[in-house]
Amino acid sequence: MSMKINKLEIENVKRVKAVKIEPTSDGLTIIGGKNNQGKTSVLDAIAWTLGGERYRPVAATREGSVIPPILKIVMNNGLVVERKGKNSSLKVTDPSGQKGGQQLLDSFVEQLALDLPKFMEASDKEKANILLKIIGVGPQLAEMEQKEKELYNERLYVGRTADQKEKYAKEQPYYPDAPQELVSPSELIRKQQDILVQNGENQRKRENLHQLEQEYQRVTEQIQELLKEQTRLTESLKIARTSAADLVDQSTEELERNITDIEEINRKVRANLDKDKAEEDAKDYKERYTQLTTEIEGIRTQKTDLLKNADLPLPGLTVEDGDLLYNGHKWDDMSGSDQLRVATAIVRKLNPNCGFVLLDKLEQMDLDTLTEFGKWLEQEGLQAIATRVSTGGECSIIIDDGYVVGQEVTEPEPPKKTEWKAGAF
Repeated sequence: MSMKINKLEIENVKRVKAVKIEPTSDGLTIIGGKNNQGKTSVLDAIAWTLGGERYRPVAATREGSVIPPILKIVMNNGLVVERKGKNSSLKVTDPSGQKGGQQLLDSFVEQLALDLPKFMEASDKEKANILLKIIGVGPQLAEMEQKEKELYNERLYVGRTADQKEKYAKEQPYYPDAPQELVSPSELIRKQQDILVQNGENQRKRENLHQLEQEYQRVTEQIQELLKEQTRLTESLKIARTSAADLVDQSTEELERNITDIEEINRKVRANLDKDKAEEDAKDYKERYTQLTTEIEGIRTQKTDLLKNADLPLPGLTVEDGDLLYNGHKWDDMSGSDQLRVATAIVRKLNPNCGFVLLDKLEQMDLDTLTEFGKWLEQEGLQAIATRVSTGGECSIIIDDGYVVGQEVTEPEPPKKTEWKAGAF
């Protein structure tokens, strides 16, 4: 059985002088009035009565009153909760006369029910965490979302790298006529060096011939004195001429040209290899990107299934990317009625024994929103007691100067002052 408020009586609390209210059991009870008439004081008194000292107002006693606050609430199961006296002592009595205390009240009073704006003003993340705590899937969902984030970041890197590789490959030149492998110029260089050595030897022989010719000329001039030497030199000259006559120099132009051609060929081969590598890298990264996308979609499906199978407080309520969503809308995008509906449903889920919520400052809601919210409360068997700066017909009760308008006012009598007489005891 969900606990609701049947009746409440409040005296001398903040701006309230004396108020008696019987809120509707299912639906919305709006306490209206102008500013500073005691509307919020009624809610503060209810929170204090049921929630305990943590909700005690800073200046609890009505200004100017010599009588301490008196608070009494009767719940729908007959439980009577009272706070009165100088210390506002708590008294809890069940229909059978049994006594209880704050622990009994805490068993059916959800703290957020006494301070619903605290939930409504919380961040999206805080709201989502409260919901996840209720349905018991917070750790699992957090693990999935962390995995999804890691895969998403990896996919982002892989995708960017694939695009870079592809762009780089497109920018590289390609030579269809180039061979598949690099060509080695070492053999041609060796042949070139052999020829250069041979040509060097030929040059040495030419220089030798030149020297012999010079010597011959000198000897000829001295032939009369060196006939024997002339004979020897003549034979040598004959041999040298024969040897020199058969010499033929080879050209290295073709080899040099071929070496130059090899460098150009190898440049093309390297360019082709770079382009092939870039294209292969791009292909690999694209395949990894597709794989990561599949994994991310799988995790998102798991998240959806997890929340789909969870015992959520309200159809259409879920958590996505750490944000609380209702019918696909984040909190700031929800209508005022939907915000109230979501907050109240979560409070009920937090403690199913608590069948009521307190709401302040509903003047921010239009009449259609209030009507829609009231109908939903009735449908769900929930009770809401709210305040609104208004004296219109939407208000169930009007507070004026600390009293309920139209309610018979009985001013509490102040305690009589004891008069002392000399010699009298």
